[in-house]
Amino acid sequence: MRAITIPEPGGPEALVWSEVPDPVPGEGEVLVEVVASAVNRADLLQRQGFYDPPPGASPYPGLECSGRIAEIGPGVSGWAVGDEVCALLSGGGYAEKVVVPAGQLLPVPKGVDLVRAAALPEVTCTVWSNVFMVSHLRPGETLLVHGGSSGIGTMAIQLAKAVGAKVAVTAGTKEKLAYCAELGADVLINYREQDFVAEVKQATGGAGADVILDNMGAKYLDLNVRTLAVNGRLAIIGMQGGIKGELNIAALLAKRAAISATSLRARPLAEKTAIVAAVREHVWPLLDGGHVRPVVDREIPMSDAATAHRVLEESGHVGKVLLVVE
Repeated sequence: MRAITIPEPGGPEALVWSEVPDPVPGEGEVLVEVVASAVNRADLLQRQGFYDPPPGASPYPGLECSGRIAEIGPGVSGWAVGDEVCALLSGGGYAEKVVVPAGQLLPVPKGVDLVRAAALPEVTCTVWSNVFMVSHLRPGETLLVHGGSSGIGTMAIQLAKAVGAKVAVTAGTKEKLAYCAELGADVLINYREQDFVAEVKQATGGAGADVILDNMGAKYLDLNVRTLAVNGRLAIIGMQGGIKGELNIAALLAKRAAISATSLRARPLAEKTAIVAAVREHVWPLLDGGHVRPVVDREIPMSDAATAHRVLEESGHVGKVLLVVE
């Protein structure tokens, strides 16, 4: 088969479309013929040499894919050769074939074509696990999403609205904010021009955000704590703004607030399986019913993964950028 390899870490040109050995499914695994994968910021870090795959995972980038089951490994039930699926991966999505633990498979939702289904696993699992399983967002509460026009952001807006929450978002252009509004965002904040702490406070009558989904890390740590409501929950899922920040413990205590920080890729198989099962139970009916949808900015041939990485680095996209096997 062919896959995107990284012979040496570096810029987008470090991604090489190469002939590699076919993977073989083991106990509890299936082999998927990949139709499409999606680009995540973790892939950019891996390309640069900063984010190695977990032990035992495929060395090729790609944390999600869609395709058809080509082979069933020992001990797998409930799936058949030819089933159209999408999957959460620890790596290997930038390839023509990938081995997937059966517990990380999801059926393609009704009304979603097979290519666009590649945009779903990482965002749905990240949002559901952080916003709902860890931070317990409830109807009537306010969620603040940083990077509202990203793949994660566009899914977070839709899922929060689906459960009856109010949604505030930050983004860097009026066009991105307009798209967030189309998805249902109630409070639109241009982080280049506005103070998101003040804007969220004003929009909530001084109360603040009950849950914050943050991709920035250190840069926003103090600001996020100031934005939280009493009993608020801050979920950190990224480090785009750095890894070391100062935390005002007194402010956190005064608000009886909580901070969680999670990643998805390195979680044990049992945890990933539980998250995928929860997503199938709670999110898939919303997708099947057309209440939630994948947001795809563009589709690029997988062999030209370098172009897709440049698109993400320039941050001009809305939603997900897909890599399609020619």
